Amino acid sequence: MTEPLKSADIHLIQRLIPHRYPFLLVDKVVDIDGYQTARGIKNVTMNEPHFQGHFPGKPIMPGVTIVEAMAQTAAVLVGTALGMEDRNMLVYFMSIDKCKFRRMVTPGDVLEMKLETMRGKPGAKVWKFNGVAEVGGEMAAEAEFTAMMDLPAG
Repeated sequence: MTEPLKSADIHLIQRLIPHRYPFLLVDKVVDIDGYQTARGIKNVTMNEPHFQGHFPGKPIMPGVTIVEAMAQTAAVLVGTALGMEDRNMLVYFMSIDKCKFRRMVTPGDVLEMKLETMRGKPGAKVWKFNGVAEVGGEMAAEAEFTAMMDLPAG
């Protein structure tokens, strides 16, 4: 029996989700526990395109991209649990609830997204997650969100 995956590097992430530069917002996913929990890592760098305009002279990662990074981590969590490598899985937001931002995320930060599945299991199309994004152990953002997994047949 094959041991379940516990982590996903950037190469595996690109086999699981369709996002690419400049919208691939997770560098690796570690501590994957089946389809229950995972921790995504995003190294925030100054060369990301949104920093040109958000904001000149005071670069801050937009809150929506922090939430998107959490969602991409959740998609990798589900994709690894379901063995969706090279299957062209798509994921669509359905709702974002209880979203709060607590600190700015700036170039040089390491953003950690801690994801927990609230609802969803193999075979389900709709999943709900709780996500917390932190920098150095300090909460940057939190949200609950629901997504639909468009799983190809076969």
